[in-house]
Amino acid sequence: MRTVDIIMAKRAGKELSREELAFLIGGYVAGEIPDYQVAAWAMAVFFRGMTAAETAALTEVMLRSGGVMDLSGVPGPLVDKHSTGGVGDKTSLIIAPLAAALGIRDPMMSGRALGHTGGTLDKLEAIPGYRTNLTGEEFREILIRDGFAMTGQSRDMVPADRLLYALRDVTGTVESIPLITASILSKKAAEGAEALVLDVKYGCGAFMKEIEAAERLARSLVDTGAAMGMRIIALLTGMEEPLGAMVGNFLEVEEALDCLEGKGPPDLMEVSLELAARMAVLGGKAASAEAGRRLCEEALGSGRPRALFLANIASQGGDVDRFLSLRGRYRSAVKAEIPAERGGFIARIDAWKVGHAGVQLGVGRNRTDETVSPTAGVQFHKKSGDPVSPGDLVMTVWARDERGLAAALPQLAAAVEYADRPAAARKLILKEVAST
Repeated sequence: MRTVDIIMAKRAGKELSREELAFLIGGYVAGEIPDYQVAAWAMAVFFRGMTAAETAALTEVMLRSGGVMDLSGVPGPLVDKHSTGGVGDKTSLIIAPLAAALGIRDPMMSGRALGHTGGTLDKLEAIPGYRTNLTGEEFREILIRDGFAMTGQSRDMVPADRLLYALRDVTGTVESIPLITASILSKKAAEGAEALVLDVKYGCGAFMKEIEAAERLARSLVDTGAAMGMRIIALLTGMEEPLGAMVGNFLEVEEALDCLEGKGPPDLMEVSLELAARMAVLGGKAASAEAGRRLCEEALGSGRPRALFLANIASQGGDVDRFLSLRGRYRSAVKAEIPAERGGFIARIDAWKVGHAGVQLGVGRNRTDETVSPTAGVQFHKKSGDPVSPGDLVMTVWARDERGLAAALPQLAAAVEYADRPAAARKLILKEVAST
């Protein structure tokens, strides 16, 4: 078997066999097949696509490229949630303890910020002392005790995905639906989840800009998961504006705690409750999403999700008392405010522009080796539909340094779009995609 023949077959639009995919991916992980050949194959996949069976085979080959989490003996149900990425998206921090309060265990393996989208691990590590580099045994113990555990991807877990993701990022093949599908599902299967709720985002602040592309991705994820024996429900959710009122690492942890106390922003509460409701369905706790949402609302009222969130902070090395004492005041000293440029109404705050400005502030990173600031970020005092007069405060901005602030402020000001009358409310959740 030759790598060039596999590349040429895919270039011609042919379906690759599991054996061919195993040869290619195994050789790449072993260092026997060079980057440039895998890059050529990835570009062929980008243009030619993959069949459902081919995507499932690629996912399984990637899954078996390294170790998997051993959760045998951990009482279930084991249900996780994954987002395809957005700005201000801290729903994982809300949903995991909420699902745990319903008796569902969530083994969550998360990632870091890259480009304009935030990373769950960076947010958690803004909590003083919080550890995300858990051993397998620590992960199991915390999962059993708290109902959820948060960890990063270790070097020996799905190494094919780690290598392919980095290669796709520099070869213009990030948006390939089969490659995104295999990347997400190989990691989720490796962490031990039996079922999965997916938040597939569309809009200017998402990787999928168009609804049609997001729906194709959702269908690919659901169908590939079904072929692998996983139960999956996907929701298509909008990402035209940042989610919630906060963008920033510690800022978003604070806002997640607000939501667990039942007082979060309406858009963030809505998306979080709808995703958690589907986790209740997949976990066998509710017969319908409507019933699952009622259970989630009752759980929030009980205070148990908040208690589990704080218990998890302690379990993963965080200082709960210090975290609570920093609430509302852990901010960078480099600060500015953005007022309304005119009167009328806020039509939209462009999530893509905010996300890229966040990188300048220190919220995110352009390279995996860059550090992020826990205290940088943006607070929105106005969102779409809100009336404004000239000079009204729209945003408060905190930056890591003066240079970053100077670079970000014009982008943030340009992100605010105005109108003479309020626009119709945008639909946050477009539709559900589930197995047929």
